[in-house]
Amino acid sequence: MSLPKVQTEFSALGGLTGGAEISAEFWVIPKNYQHVLAFVFAMSEINKDAKLLPNSTLGAKIYDNAFNAIRTYWNTLDLLFRGLRNPSTYKCNRREEPMAALGGINSQTSIQMANILNIFKIPQLSYGSFDPVLSDKIQFPSFYQMVPNEDPQYVGIVGLLKHFGWNWIGLIVSEVDSGETFLQTLRPRLLQNTICIAWTQVIPTVTPHLPNKIIQEKLLPISNTLFLSDINVILVYGDGQSVEGFRMVLYSAEFFKKRPLERVWIITAQWDFTAVSNGAMLTTRTFNGTLSFTFHTNLVPGFQDFLESINPFQSTIYFIQQFWISAFLCSLPQYKLYVPNKESCTGEEKLGRVPGPWFEMGMSGQSYSIYNAVYAVAHALHAMDSSRALKRAMGDGGKWSLLNVQPWQLHSFLRNIRFNNSAKEEISFDEKWDLASGFDIINLVTFPNQSFQRVRVGEMDPQAPAGKEFKINASAVTWNPKFKQLVVRIRSSKPQSSTPPEKIEQVNADQCEKCPEDQYPNKNQDQCIPKDISYLSYEEPLGAVLVSSALFLSVITAVVSWSFIQHQNTPIVKANNWSITCALLCSLLLCFLCSFLFIGRPGMVTCLLRQTVFGIVFSIAVSCVLAKTITVVLAFMATKPGNRMRKWVGKRLALSVIILPSLIQAGICAVWLVISPPFPEFDMHSHIGQIVVQCNEGPVIMFYLVLGYISFLAIFSFTVAFFARKLPDTFNEAKLITFSMLVFCSVWVSFVPTYLSTKGKYMVAVEIFSILASSAGLLGCIFLPKCYIIIFQPELNTRQQLVRKKNEQL
Repeated sequence: MSLPKVQTEFSALGGLTGGAEISAEFWVIPKNYQHVLAFVFAMSEINKDAKLLPNSTLGAKIYDNAFNAIRTYWNTLDLLFRGLRNPSTYKCNRREEPMAALGGINSQTSIQMANILNIFKIPQLSYGSFDPVLSDKIQFPSFYQMVPNEDPQYVGIVGLLKHFGWNWIGLIVSEVDSGETFLQTLRPRLLQNTICIAWTQVIPTVTPHLPNKIIQEKLLPISNTLFLSDINVILVYGDGQSVEGFRMVLYSAEFFKKRPLERVWIITAQWDFTAVSNGAMLTTRTFNGTLSFTFHTNLVPGFQDFLESINPFQSTIYFIQQFWISAFLCSLPQYKLYVPNKESCTGEEKLGRVPGPWFEMGMSGQSYSIYNAVYAVAHALHAMDSSRALKRAMGDGGKWSLLNVQPWQLHSFLRNIRFNNSAKEEISFDEKWDLASGFDIINLVTFPNQSFQRVRVGEMDPQAPAGKEFKINASAVTWNPKFKQLVVRIRSSKPQSSTPPEKIEQVNADQCEKCPEDQYPNKNQDQCIPKDISYLSYEEPLGAVLVSSALFLSVITAVVSWSFIQHQNTPIVKANNWSITCALLCSLLLCFLCSFLFIGRPGMVTCLLRQTVFGIVFSIAVSCVLAKTITVVLAFMATKPGNRMRKWVGKRLALSVIILPSLIQAGICAVWLVISPPFPEFDMHSHIGQIVVQCNEGPVIMFYLVLGYISFLAIFSFTVAFFARKLPDTFNEAKLITFSMLVFCSVWVSFVPTYLSTKGKYMVAVEIFSILASSAGLLGCIFLPKCYIIIFQPELNTRQQLVRKKNEQL
């Protein structure tokens, strides 16, 4: 008779595409396909076992989720509703009702399955998920983990680091939720044992199908950290999908840059770092000597013989042909599966000859978990069958068949299951329905021909007596040749998720001790030295250049002013409103001089005056430009007969246009000084080895309000000048003002992002440069053309020339 079906899954990854080539949908990672083979092998053994479920046959249906949570969702519905994905069909055929499901390989797929299976109380046995949320038996009452609880792995990591005296490590975690949980759980345990995190890098999720530019941008931070860091011990957490980007970085470093990142890598059990798609290369130099926590496995009798007996032309195992061409890189024309430029498969290929990075004959930890999961369901069904048979023998009456039971009835038997598998190991669940097991510690030894050997050098056994859970045989470890004997440097860092280098703390033999805020560790991390005081000074090259520029521009302004005073009775000066011109030149001179408030060590007075003086003098300067523009427009309109604008032309209007906007800006600055005046402060943390003396400007909105008001005046002036640029006049300033305000606005538009992207004295330097550049733009565009005529072409500065050009324009 046939029993209800059991589901499992394996992971596929896109490879070849297009035309007659095999599509990405059929390209699998051979090592992950071992999960399917272990599942089929267990089913075959059970159905041949005369003692376990006698006279019964287990049926199964296998799905591939391709690491895709959405695909997992639909596959689970397909399993339940016989492909119709319609709940109304669920009870139509009892022979097709699933009694248990195996999966998934990661937390995302496991959760998608659990959300659906819990509704129908169908037992779900996961063989690769650690997500703590799945341990919530109120939310997921039907979920069982065929892998051990993650707590022993945390204990094992700490034990491994302490055993070798590694208390200064780097940490790489995946960006999925489980990565953040791992970090939050591990960090306090490390600190309790004086093990410190030098830096933390989060691996962004990438796939080989993303554009190369995007991949490079995402992976650049982690690549820079690994190449620039001198940390020798690095812990990596993530599953095969989430750390794909990290694998790309290592691959590029070893095979393209020829600089393998040889470190002491400690890998958690979620990632089989030796699994690559066929045709790809394992970074053997990088991973040589790696220490890895793995799910416990053992030698299962008969499994290797089963693998050697597989023939793709005779086997009916799910996806076997696709697996075969992926493992051996040959084509199967009979099934319309082709690998470009490769011969046809003969069927006589043997899996034992496939290189280790692509397929291993030994049962992996995850495959061992699947093998045990199938047996756990079988033993639970057997226990249920025996229990019902016993009741019937005692007179319970009625007919009994496993086909008549409900999935929820299996839970009580499954939770209490305890049996010995064919490897002579006892399998059972703990009180949290996790596998009562631990982790193996594997040392990877690699060879130039891409082969490798896994050496079991330790274990983390939570069932062992207290204090003896962690075991390690250090003499059996083969280190990367770069580290014949790892020199341990005792260092520490502040317990932050990404600790910046300036937070490194001095360490002694017993505990981590933070350096005082005004000191930082030396290069050898064995003593604290005083930090340098940093600010934009007159003596340093940057400060000297800015000071020289400010002085030079101030002198130019004075020369221009002297030229205008000497020729104030000439037509070119009279035509452009002498009083406004004087006000503008004075304000520009003040603009250049106010830059000196930003240079030198900040004090209480300079901090109070910096932004307020800058805001007011720039408002006066832009208001003068606006007044000039309005005067030009009104002067032209006043020349038309009968126009009433004549009465508005004069000094009173110009004075009003200058004073009123300037008073508004002065009011904004006064409010700023009243509610939260700027003050000098010491920034201890922005730069390594430096104390930055800076002005705390108070509410940032006030600074941007001052800057925004200046921008409003500038844009308004530019708009008016732009429309007045074609007015006929010999000395029409509208064109010059238009260009000057364009330069002015361009400088300050580029100022904001540059200002926000800098810190310390360089932020101050950016503002000084913007002050000088924008003021120089006004000075050069408005006054230099006139000075050129005044000094070098005085024959054009005459009334006759003015009248002649007016007539030509009219």
